[in-house]
Amino acid sequence: MKTIQKIVSGLTAACLVGSAARAAEPLTLTVQTDQPGVAINHAMWGIFFEDINFGADGGLYAEMVKNCGFEFPDPLMGWTKLINNVAHGKITVLDDKPYNAANPHYLRLESEGTAPIGVANEGFRGMGVKKGETYNFAVQARNVSGKPTLRIDLYSEAGAILATAFIKDVSSDWTKYTAVLHPRDTDAKAKLYVQIEGKGSVDLDVISLFPEHTWKNRPGGLRADMVQALADLHPGFMRFPGGCIVEGSTLAGRYQWKKTIGPVDERPLLINRWNTEFNHRPTPDYFQSFGLGFFEYFQLCEDIGASPLPILNCGMACQFNSGELCPLDQLDPYIQDALDLIEFANGPATSEWGAKRAAMGHPEPFHLKMIGVGNEQWGRQYIDRYTKFATAIKAKYPEIKIVSAAGPSPDDDRFKFAWPKLRELHADIVDEHCYANPSWFFDNTHRYDKYDRNGPKVFFGEYAAQSDRTVSVFNRNTLECALAEAACMTGLERNGDVVQMASYAPLFANVDAWQWTPDLIWVNTLGLCRTPNYYVQKLFANNAGNQTMPLTLNAPDGSRLYASATRDDASGETILKVVNGGNEPAAMQLNFAGTKSMAPTATAFVLTSNHPQDENTFASPDKVVPIQYTINTPANQFSHDFPGNSLTVLRLKITN
Repeated sequence: MKTIQKIVSGLTAACLVGSAARAAEPLTLTVQTDQPGVAINHAMWGIFFEDINFGADGGLYAEMVKNCGFEFPDPLMGWTKLINNVAHGKITVLDDKPYNAANPHYLRLESEGTAPIGVANEGFRGMGVKKGETYNFAVQARNVSGKPTLRIDLYSEAGAILATAFIKDVSSDWTKYTAVLHPRDTDAKAKLYVQIEGKGSVDLDVISLFPEHTWKNRPGGLRADMVQALADLHPGFMRFPGGCIVEGSTLAGRYQWKKTIGPVDERPLLINRWNTEFNHRPTPDYFQSFGLGFFEYFQLCEDIGASPLPILNCGMACQFNSGELCPLDQLDPYIQDALDLIEFANGPATSEWGAKRAAMGHPEPFHLKMIGVGNEQWGRQYIDRYTKFATAIKAKYPEIKIVSAAGPSPDDDRFKFAWPKLRELHADIVDEHCYANPSWFFDNTHRYDKYDRNGPKVFFGEYAAQSDRTVSVFNRNTLECALAEAACMTGLERNGDVVQMASYAPLFANVDAWQWTPDLIWVNTLGLCRTPNYYVQKLFANNAGNQTMPLTLNAPDGSRLYASATRDDASGETILKVVNGGNEPAAMQLNFAGTKSMAPTATAFVLTSNHPQDENTFASPDKVVPIQYTINTPANQFSHDFPGNSLTVLRLKITN
């Protein structure tokens, strides 16, 4: 692997050769460091989580057993019966005298003792287990007859036993039993076997397997590597739980937050609306167990220092599906859910919903400051329902900012209808969405320059450059797409007095079970792959400011050069971001006007690669990654070379 010094030297040499060959008019960029601009949200760059692409079950939620409570419509989906030629017995799913009436199905294993009988679970496209790690097995079990022993095995994809444990003397009453498994090898596609040995019968429910090493080592918690990738972004906020799953294909299938709190075993299963959304990517085994529910979302936000932004159903099912509406005169339960959620997040432990939060282990409030009404609804039906929500929320919680919807497109008739109505209603924040080709992002860096500074603020809540087209299975996370997004983000940052927040979407995707691409982070059962788009988000979020700095970029039309500058009062640094979306390097004269003194060196980060179509894969995860190095800054005017197809961030210590 090349050293940082060699890479930087190579990039600089290429820039110098390219600039000499062009012999073009010098490029200049001037930052007015003594004329600070507008205050901006230091936490404007955030993340948007939706349970799409197996983002929760099979992803962020670390449970490794699929359909652990046998509650799928096909109660044995994910399971395989294990009865060999010499075994005699039965395997059945029952609901008589269950462990928990909220999830009534359970498994009965009956054996005549001639050979082990049981089931195997495939996990979420396999179970990734690592040599040297600890995995905690748990089950609710009840002995029915005889004295059979429970045998627990991990098998490799090839069929080798990786770990074994036994549970003896099972009680005649439902009891939780645990075992610890230590795999002797690493395997990405392991399976869990649960069998009984000896004559008799046993009932089983809530069969579970978790890595011991979860985020913060919480039992039943989240995948540590996935949360760490989020924490590394330093997100200012986290929007959850979606996305279209907020709406549901029908109102009966909508996300209802109250059903996702309390004991995990009592949270009812719900079919994921992405289960059958795309005929070309069917996922019939995609359900929501809600082991990752609203309490865990709030806790995750707290863990990574992100302000929570929950989005609630506004009485409208997805308009791309049924478009079902709750009548306006029957909307009160939906509105009450919003009011109760605010109390759940912020209310004292003595309040009804604050007490439920405290009972889950968090007596202190979660400090909720904003809430979303609807996902990406549109039309008069949405405006009517938003109005009722806003009136009720502001009457009881005037300090809460409300995020409203403007449809799925950044410029169509639905968008043009929503904005004037929301402006008339004095909406706090309007959520704009855009999935488009890279050219749209390059061409819209000045989109917000002329927005009304006194109107509603903007949340650029879902965006991603599409290398092919929206909903195409051929979209890829290329460097070109990432740089197009970075170019647009310079415009968002320059207009930080209007654009309060922005988040890429979707966040996660399982490489073996995705419905939508591109995505910010790709995961498999053993690890994850950060995309160039991820590193763009990280460079902006890790190098944010709290005040814009006016700048002038003298570059020819069509050059695909873009820039923004901010000042970070906490560090006392001026932060310059420059995107060179062209193939040729750019030698640029940098002028920091009004500067009294400047530190002799500055920190530089550059994200680039040999070709704009380069991307990161599990085979080559570091093909496109940022490089950090130090540059000399001899005066407030100096030349700097920006490689072709690059995002560069400079942090400079400047005194005005």
